[in-house]
Amino acid sequence: MRLEFLEAGPALLVCRTRKVLVAADLHIGIESDLALHGLHFRSRSHDRMKRVLACVEESDPDLLVLLGDVKHTVPLTTRQEYRELPGILEELRKSLPLRVLPGNHDSGISRFLREDELLAREGALIDGTGYLHGHTYPDPSLSGHLIVSGHHHPMVTLKDEVGCSLRAPAYLLADVDERCLRMNAAGEEASRQTRVLFIPALNELAGYDIGRTVREPFSPLSRCMRTDDSEVFLADGTFIGPLATLEDYGDDQEP
Repeated sequence: MRLEFLEAGPALLVCRTRKVLVAADLHIGIESDLALHGLHFRSRSHDRMKRVLACVEESDPDLLVLLGDVKHTVPLTTRQEYRELPGILEELRKSLPLRVLPGNHDSGISRFLREDELLAREGALIDGTGYLHGHTYPDPSLSGHLIVSGHHHPMVTLKDEVGCSLRAPAYLLADVDERCLRMNAAGEEASRQTRVLFIPALNELAGYDIGRTVREPFSPLSRCMRTDDSEVFLADGTFIGPLATLEDYGDDQEP
């Protein structure tokens, strides 16, 4: 298996016998929610769609997998989402087959998808790799595989000697405790270590410091990951190092 990090998304290309392009957390409709809190932005939904399509053009994948939170508002669907989602999803499926692992924000998403496009909330194996949004316990069939997860919106803050800092989307790769995840694998999968790769949100307004996720885990995967040997990468694939190299795990950062 080969992983390619596509900074333009950010998105991930997983290559085995098929090339699977993975993006997470588009949060279409987030601007309507922010406006209710006094923060007014023009809709950037089509800009996000164009970033996904740019990754499609760059990587020529066989399949597009969206790791949930395609829409933003819960539990309802806003006018913005009704207006934008049909056209965006149609543009994406024009380019290649589409699959969606529904997230905690995706109530009602089925009305915008074709029957074969919506996969199980607990995750699915595609070409030997597990995929899910990340807010639920993963299906036991994902045990012994790499699990690619959204939901956590990982970001890191890097500082130099004079105090200048960079806050950027990041990937977090870690082993997980199968017992903690209630995964009882059998056969060949039982002998392989299950790992999780948390991928950054495609929505540029969504981000959550990796250190906060470690200190205050908010999902089964983050509660059950083993941080000792975890590794951090930037959106372009630059290897930052073990999680411990991040100063105080970002103690001074707000969510």
